[in-house]
Amino acid sequence: MKPPARDAALDAMRGWMQLSIMFSHAFGSIAGGWLIHAAWGTSDSSEQFVFLSGFGLGSLFLWKASQFGFGGAVRDLLPRIAKMWRTHMIVFLAFGMMVATACTLLGEAGWDFATAHPWYALLGGALTLYQPPPFMGILALFIYAMLALPVFSWASDRFGAWALLLPAAMWTTGQFVPPDVPALGGTTIAFHPLPWIALFMLGAFFGRRVLVTGRAIGRHNFLLVGAAAMVALGIAMRVTGWMPDALVGKEQLGPLRLLNALSWTYLVVTLLPRRAPWVRTWPAQALAAIGRNSLPAFSLGLFCSYLTVLVFNHSTLPQLLTEPVMLGASAIAMWAIARHGQAAPSRTAPPAPILR
Repeated sequence: MKPPARDAALDAMRGWMQLSIMFSHAFGSIAGGWLIHAAWGTSDSSEQFVFLSGFGLGSLFLWKASQFGFGGAVRDLLPRIAKMWRTHMIVFLAFGMMVATACTLLGEAGWDFATAHPWYALLGGALTLYQPPPFMGILALFIYAMLALPVFSWASDRFGAWALLLPAAMWTTGQFVPPDVPALGGTTIAFHPLPWIALFMLGAFFGRRVLVTGRAIGRHNFLLVGAAAMVALGIAMRVTGWMPDALVGKEQLGPLRLLNALSWTYLVVTLLPRRAPWVRTWPAQALAAIGRNSLPAFSLGLFCSYLTVLVFNHSTLPQLLTEPVMLGASAIAMWAIARHGQAAPSRTAPPAPILR
């Protein structure tokens, strides 16, 4: 079994997803409202981010297991989980400090529970059970999903494709339980673990297929037609405003949201040329750098989007002027931190790959 290789074109698309997530969190921005695919469908970049992360980690776990055994793959995964938790805590504490500063100096809304019960809030943050800004919940979700990966990998080794019954049962259960899981301080778990971990497992299944068979799924005309139809349906639903929560709810990963996300993913992975000239251009290489180091770029993007909203709320300059400056500076900052992470030596194996 060959070690997994990277795909520069898909790395660039992952980088674009990170920018899209940052744009969408800059609430009220023109870019977030018009220029990203979430504005024209029933899903956003979160689904592709989780799916492709499972794709990469699933293939990497299988390769590690082939080299060092199942126990060796688990031992390689554990420091990655610890790094994810450490990143979650750094973001949680630093973001809380930023919110507290904005609350004191600018009169912005603060975290009431953290202000009244700081030690309980700190413990809740450490346990991922206090999520005051919902968009930070994806870091906690990755911790849950990475902890579940060895179980799914073991099931895949033993039962093959029948292991998909596990994520299928998890996703189905997630459609019939309350979508908002209660957490501390009146907050909820932003991403319901059952359906979202199922999506991660689905990505891991296809990532494993690449190493075993050489391809994830292949190009099939009936799948292309079906995916295009789902994308068209998503656009029509967004334009008409018919968005029933039972079908497109984000917390429970509703069926049309899931199908729309997988359709976008299939079309991009199937139709995007692997070695097109645009991949060698500097914008594509900058996006690829962000895609290869998506965790620090995503984390920084959360802060950039919040600062952008503060500028929108308190600047006397028109948004047509402040938005391109703030979002452009945010994109450059995300590229810079990605470049720094790319240049820094790592004590662990290379980050999870993106394969076709």
